[in-house]
Amino acid sequence: MLRLEQLDIRQEGFHLTADWEVAKGAKVAVIGPSGAGKSTLLMALAGFVPHGGRVTWNGQNMAALAPGDRPLSILFQDQNLFPHLTLAQNLGLGLSPRLQLAAADHAHIETTLARVGLGDMGSRKPAQLSGGQLGRAALARALLRARPILLLDEPFAALGPALKAEMLDLVTETANETGATVLMVTHDPADARRFAELTVLVADGVAAAPVPTAALFANPPPALRDYLGA
Repeated sequence: MLRLEQLDIRQEGFHLTADWEVAKGAKVAVIGPSGAGKSTLLMALAGFVPHGGRVTWNGQNMAALAPGDRPLSILFQDQNLFPHLTLAQNLGLGLSPRLQLAAADHAHIETTLARVGLGDMGSRKPAQLSGGQLGRAALARALLRARPILLLDEPFAALGPALKAEMLDLVTETANETGATVLMVTHDPADARRFAELTVLVADGVAAAPVPTAALFANPPPALRDYLGA
């Protein structure tokens, strides 16, 4: 279980609180106005933003863990693929920052590439890939790390509707297979409806407790109505 206990993030001119939990394997959308703190919330969970309160996973306080040691992977919109490395090497960084890989690691990389539909592209560099392939590659690296929590900060926002839907379905499929807990920042209600059974609304300094996605959009609170323009 992922638990945010009186989480309190304070930066100059910014304040965000959260106090809730989600079960293992939950798929949660995070939505709200620009600047409300959606990405900041994920960055705090990942250990990149200081905060008060506690973030625990299965009862373990993650405060003492460096970002790289936390039981999570985070996927950003810019994919964070190194242009001078091949696709296989970029994935290899998820296993070893110095690319000191054993034969079993290389086999694992090939298997993961095949899993996301890039089985014959390990020798290509990012510039040789389409937008959809770059998204698949970044997702493959996150999957390769096999962490129980996956944080998605609008990684597919730049894709067209068809490709984005394909990537969301791929995340759903892999999360169902692995049992990963997924939190996904999005600005698009359609993405939340397609992917997440629960949604967190971030607005007015609060990341509200997750509620069923369908119910939230069927009867949106004022902050969400204002954001949606409905």
